[in-house]
Amino acid sequence: MEFQDVVRRRRMIRSYDPDRPVPPETVERILQNAVRAPSAGFSQGWGFLVLETPEDIARFREACHLEDDPPYLAATVEAPLLIVTHSNKSVYLDRYAQSDKGFTDQDDSWWPAPYWDIDTGMAALLILQTATDAGLGACFFGLPKERIPHYREAFGVPEQFHPIGAVSIGYPDDAPKRDLRSRRKPTDEVIHRGRWSA
Repeated sequence: MEFQDVVRRRRMIRSYDPDRPVPPETVERILQNAVRAPSAGFSQGWGFLVLETPEDIARFREACHLEDDPPYLAATVEAPLLIVTHSNKSVYLDRYAQSDKGFTDQDDSWWPAPYWDIDTGMAALLILQTATDAGLGACFFGLPKERIPHYREAFGVPEQFHPIGAVSIGYPDDAPKRDLRSRRKPTDEVIHRGRWSA
């Protein structure tokens, strides 16, 4: 698929064909592309938890589900594949304390933005784009903050890895897709050239 087609076709898909698993070679391609995301200082402070058995995905739903969740929330997802993306801030602080960077106190106050989370977000976007390129549907969603300790316990996630979000992946079902084109903001509202204007 041409890159512009991937960009144009990528959308959040929340409903999948339950009888079509994602082929192992496609899972590997998705993961190999994820780890090629850019990272500040080539720190690569991310980690990916791959869940592809019905038992693991049911355990994820149980760990992340809130009592009053509406049924459309992605934490209730029924997908053949989930990839939970994590950032590791300490890897960045360690990397930037090295001699070629020079921030030896490992203080995070000078960072203008949390690049550990941003870089993990870029990896998540590569997961979404690779899924689209492979003819799959995918949806990025966050984990409820209050359920993160339950998620960590259920899957043995070390404390230094913070879940940024999860991507559900599978073959889209045949349900009609929502057309959100009318809700896309005009480019002159979000793109500013030369000077920010009201």
